[in-house]
Amino acid sequence: MIVTRFAPSPTGLLHLGHAFAAIVAHDAGERFLLRIEDIDSARCREEFVTAIFEDLHWLGLRWEEPVLRQSNRETAYHAALGRLNAAGLLYPCFCTRKEIADEIARAAEAPHGPDGPIYPGACRHLTNAERESRIRSGSPHALRLDVAKAAAVAGSLSFQEEGRGPCGESGSIIARPEQFGDIVLARKDMPAAYHLAVVVDDAFQTVSLVTRGSDLFAATHVQRLLQALLGLSVPSYAHHRLILDASGRKFSKRDQAVTLRSVRGAGTTPQAVRTRLGL
Repeated sequence: MIVTRFAPSPTGLLHLGHAFAAIVAHDAGERFLLRIEDIDSARCREEFVTAIFEDLHWLGLRWEEPVLRQSNRETAYHAALGRLNAAGLLYPCFCTRKEIADEIARAAEAPHGPDGPIYPGACRHLTNAERESRIRSGSPHALRLDVAKAAAVAGSLSFQEEGRGPCGESGSIIARPEQFGDIVLARKDMPAAYHLAVVVDDAFQTVSLVTRGSDLFAATHVQRLLQALLGLSVPSYAHHRLILDASGRKFSKRDQAVTLRSVRGAGTTPQAVRTRLGL
């Protein structure tokens, strides 16, 4: 049985790009799940959760209950972080964003990954005594994954791409998690970053096929590494095309003209939305 999911963040109203992603996931699975990724308490709002339910119902989509909410999953994320820490794969990072930017600016050839310049690893080289001293003093810090060490532990990895990646990739893809550098997995104000939460939740919900935009294709490489380190199930992936505006850019939640609430208010039907999206 193919299990798919749609996992929006309630930080704004859904737009036509979200509609496309939700319909693709819904139509690809025999079981369709909805997950609310509301772990960022500073940006997520309950009114947008309600709007998500209303918009998806209007589109004619139905999902299994209860709906999983990341805000109720902190215990699971802490457990995953504990496993990684016990394996010696995490380290505290005390760098501010400005300090990281300055460090990158000083580098003659700063390496870049899918998300931009790669973290230069300044805190990776701190001694245990230095780390403990700074933590005791109350210095705010994030937890980073030592990707080189983690990749050595995990060994060679791959994932199955059922769709078409941004460069036409399909079939078995070799995972190259090093392209992200030492990623942040948790912050003081956020118990789990996206990469960690998504693999923990997909495994918990027994998702077998992850459908999502081609802009997240690169993220699969590091998520495959986390699945291996945590002993989690590995779904197949299908990265679909993005829905772009007239200027060739992805739709934004700031563009109210393309929100589903606006489209509904203009008298558009769900079938017309599917047609507009090429479905």
